[in-house]
Amino acid sequence: MRIFLKLLCSSLVLISVSINAQNCTLDIGGKNTETMISVFQLNEAQVATLETLRRLLAVETGHLEERIEKLLAEHPQSTQDELIKMADKYKVLQQEIVTVSYESDKKFLSEFNAKQYERYLQLCRAAIRRPIAVVPKVYNDSIAPK
Repeated sequence: MRIFLKLLCSSLVLISVSINAQNCTLDIGGKNTETMISVFQLNEAQVATLETLRRLLAVETGHLEERIEKLLAEHPQSTQDELIKMADKYKVLQQEIVTVSYESDKKFLSEFNAKQYERYLQLCRAAIRRPIAVVPKVYNDSIAPK
């Protein structure tokens, strides 16, 4: 039964990833902060925003991961119906993690200027991913597009 549970959870994660694989995410919760700073030539305010969003995301996803751990540890798993109910609850929590991550990326992208956002769009096209739509920010020291 434990093997079935692990296979079920793994399948749900793969399905969740494949459904959301079309979105062009930045993964601000990941380990590529320095790459983002370099690729998008972030200014100091943007770096501070990135770090704030990373901390907030870590807290939010941490709470969701704790709820997943509790679900896996405490939910009845004796029957197929119980496993299906647990899988449904697990899917909801996994989707919440995806949604929180997406919203963090969207907040961060809204801090990009027009050139940074265009670079993001180019990378998304190259990766054949759907970009997150935001309106780039106009900074006082930015040159407005013609």
